Amino acid sequence: MIGVLTWLVGALCLALAGWAAWRAVRDQPVVLHQLFGAGVIEAVLVVQVVAVAVLLASGEGVSDAVTLWGYLVSVLFVLPAAAAASFVERTRWSSVILALAALTTGFLQYRILVLWLA
Repeated sequence: MIGVLTWLVGALCLALAGWAAWRAVRDQPVVLHQLFGAGVIEAVLVVQVVAVAVLLASGEGVSDAVTLWGYLVSVLFVLPAAAAASFVERTRWSSVILALAALTTGFLQYRILVLWLA
């Protein structure tokens, strides 16, 4: 289940990053629909954290639980921070901020998957 959620978040992050990058290239700021998309990703991330907590509590083992929890907690703050910065900055740089945050979240998902499968 963790693999499916990780791939889902990764795909959603790539889509959001592409959308934000397209708007940045066109010199346009973030629109509210993009922030709703970041909210959907955040909701899936919360589901992922709960699923990991349940699996670890039920006896699933992971080689480095501290690093895994560090990534899981950190990833919950990346998109909200970017959304807040994008809301304040109403230039094309808001799109750049959101695109970089989405790529960062996608990369953290890759690291979470590597740790889970190790």
